[in-house]
This record gives sequence, C-alpha cells and structure tokens, in this order.
Amino acid sequence: MSASEIVNKVWNYAQVLRDDGVGYGDYVEQITFLIFLKMADERETSGQQVAVPDEYSWSKLVKLDGDALEIQYRHTLEELGKEAGMLGTIFRKAQNKIQDPAKRERLIKLIEKEAWSTLPVDVKGEIYEGLLERNAQDVKGGAGQYFTPRALIQAMVDVMQPNVMDTVADPATGTGGFLLAAYDYMAPQATSKKAQKHLRENALRGNDIVDSVTRLCAMNLYLHGIGSADGECPVISQDALAKEVNEKDLVDIVLANPPFGKKSSITIISEKTGKAESEKLTYEREDFWATTSNKQLNFVQHIANMLKIDGKAAVVVPDNVLFEGGAGETIRKNLLERTNLHTILRLPTGIFYAQGVKANVIFFDNKPAAKTPWTKKLWIYDFRTNVHMTLKTNRLKKGDFEEFVRLYKPDGIKKRKATWDGKNSEGRWRSYSYKEIAARDKTNLDIFWLKDDSLEDTENLPAPEILAAEIVEQLEAALTEFRSVEEVLSGE
Repeated sequence: MSASEIVNKVWNYAQVLRDDGVGYGDYVEQITFLIFLKMADERETSGQQVAVPDEYSWSKLVKLDGDALEIQYRHTLEELGKEAGMLGTIFRKAQNKIQDPAKRERLIKLIEKEAWSTLPVDVKGEIYEGLLERNAQDVKGGAGQYFTPRALIQAMVDVMQPNVMDTVADPATGTGGFLLAAYDYMAPQATSKKAQKHLRENALRGNDIVDSVTRLCAMNLYLHGIGSADGECPVISQDALAKEVNEKDLVDIVLANPPFGKKSSITIISEKTGKAESEKLTYEREDFWATTSNKQLNFVQHIANMLKIDGKAAVVVPDNVLFEGGAGETIRKNLLERTNLHTILRLPTGIFYAQGVKANVIFFDNKPAAKTPWTKKLWIYDFRTNVHMTLKTNRLKKGDFEEFVRLYKPDGIKKRKATWDGKNSEGRWRSYSYKEIAARDKTNLDIFWLKDDSLEDTENLPAPEILAAEIVEQLEAALTEFRSVEEVLSGE
C-alpha cells in the first residue's frame, strides 16, 4: 500500500470521529500516540531495544476492549508522559480525547493492521507529513498557524545551504518543517560515522510553546529517523523568549516562522471583579535591544542573539516588523548595524492558512561588534506585487522561487546583479544602500517599486475566485485589527 493510500485510509476515519466532536488536531494527536506504541512493539518483537515499559506497551492495549481498554489507555498516556527524552516529549500532558469505546477500539485495530516499522523511513515520514498537512487545512481549527508552505521552506533552505556539521535551530518549531528540510539537505553530506551521528543526534534543535505541537514535531522527526526513543529529544516544549541565550545555546543557522497574530499577553483573574482580564506580556531581557509586547519583534531579537559569530538566519516576519515605529524602529536599526541584513523576500498573500497575512523573509548574518554598520547593501526580491496565490486554486509551488534562489547567490553575495533598472521596470530584484535605508522615515524597510497592475488595468484582473480569496483575506485582516482595538478599549 502506498503512502498516500495509507494517509487516506487513516485520515478518512477522522470524518467519523469528527461527528463525535473530535477535532482533526486531536485526531492526529491520538494517531501519534498509537503509531508510536505500535512501532515500539514491532521493534521489541524484532529484538531492537525500546523505551516503553512493558506494562504500558501496545500488546497490552490491543488485547483489551470496553472499560478495561479505556482505563489502560488513560494510564498509559499519563505514565509515559512522565518519562524522559523522546518518549516523555511525545506523551507530555497526553489525554484520551476519544470517549466512544467502539470508535477507540476501531482506531486501534486500524493501526494494528499496518506494519509501521517495516516501512522505509521516507515513507513513514511522508505518511505523517500527509496527516499534518491535512490537519493544517482544517482552517477553522487553527492548526494551520503551525504550518509553513513546504515550497517556501525548501527555498529558504536552498539559499541557506546548511553544512552537515552545522547546528540548525528553530525557536518556533511547529510541526518541524524547517528542521526536516534542513536534515534532508544535510543528509547527503553525511559520509562519515561522525557526521551521521551529529546529524541524527545533535544537528537539530527546536522548541515550541504549545505542548501538543511539540509532540507532533517530535513524532515527525522520529518517523524521519531523527533522534531515538530512549535518547534526548531534539525539540522541547517551552517559551523560547522566556530566558536569555547562553553561549552553549548558540547555533550556526536559524530557520523560523515565528507565530503571527496578537501581541503577547496573559490572562489573569481580577481579585476585585473575578473576571478574566488580559495583561500585556513583555520580556525584560538584558540581551534585547528594546522592550516590547510585540512577539514578532521579540523573536527577531531572540534569533539574532541565538547566532554564533557569522551565523546565519532566515526568518518569516509580518509586514509590521518592517515598518512599526517605537521599538520596531530601534530593533531595525540595531539589526542593520549589528548584523548584515542583506536580503528581504516579499511574499505573496494567500499562501498561509492564517488569512490576510502579509509576510516577508528577512535574511541576516550575525557579526562581531564594530564601529560602523555591518549592513552595506540590502537586496529586496518583490514576489508580492502582481502575484496572486490561493490555498486551493493557485497554490504556491517550489518552482515559483526558482528565480529568487538563482539570484540569491549564497556563495557570493557581492556578485549579485539587479534585474530592475531604467530599462527593465518590471524587474523584481534590486538593492538599496545603507545610506538610502537609514534616510527613510523610521528606517522603514517595507520597500516596493513595481506598479500594481490591478490598480490601473481593469481588463487583466485576476480570476474571480482569486479576487474573492483576496477580499476574504483583507476582511479577515481588518477583523483581526478591530478585535485588537476592542481588546485595548475593554482593557482601558
């Protein structure tokens, strides 16, 4: 049976559980627990060492039914969540979300039929990736916020070119897309046992603040052959912004798409009213250039601090990071002066599951302290103007970034050549000097120069479904802003 057939078979059962109120995210979580236990059982049978205690093994579960199965399954999740390493990460705070005994038994039988350990690593990974993508498409459930388009991830990895002995990190890991793409790029370089061991156990680092997402990422890595059941897990569940970066935490490359949306906040219960109130969450860190409750700006500062000298970062950020005043201006100035911020990729709308997002990728290299700014020239590739993407009818493809990857020239940035000039006003690739950027109001990096055809040419408007999707995105974005205003007014 092919990987796509297994995905369809396993996923189709989600429709049955959906009727019982089990969301797609919860379904993928339960699948994660059961597949891991089934694989551990298969490996124990074949003589391979596993970390699952016998009393909580798959063989104990599969023999039971009814109340006995429910009790055993619940205890299994609770106890395995107390274990260390990969096992503890996958089962951390795990709960049984399938209350119907008959459906739980049916799901276990569905998993029992497949011999997961005998499948090649790439097939197992493909199956799980398929489940995660299906989960991301459940827009109403919000799962898409953890899913970055694979075509974009691949383009970012292609220009960053991680070396097999590098350490690659993602402080907002989601389901692990960046780490897996980096692993695939580095794997062919691992020709020695030392390199293979480093790649499998030490090359990748990640964390996510959401326990359920961290477990999906850990399982994703495990099914791709990264880490081990009884070893340290490459990803952990914690707030990446909560503490300063230590020297031992420094890495060679950061690839990340930090969470978009509201500014960071926590909910507290008022002692006077007894009602829930929102309180802005700021991070007082000595290694930050500015104090702000804007989590995207905080992630930019955090990532800059994560890099070794000459370490490289590629980070997806929303437009507000490029133009917001106050702390935003301070952070941009420091980024231009303390690092070599050499490239910005303007992304089209319609490529993220979060509606209305206008985003970019910023590329910068960390540098030692200096008297003059490290950024000499900023290159911008505008892949937004006159580009119309949707999640259904015109999806982002790997080939869409071919020109950007070719023009980027990671081995020789000084050899870059602009495609825009006086003779070619349609060129999407041009540069600005540090002097030009510093002269802009608030050091605004939201720069564009191409003429938007839709503003003047009514004969060549995009297809109706694309226009409709863009209108929905704009309305969603406006609604989000209005909600933010409402929250501020309510707080006052």
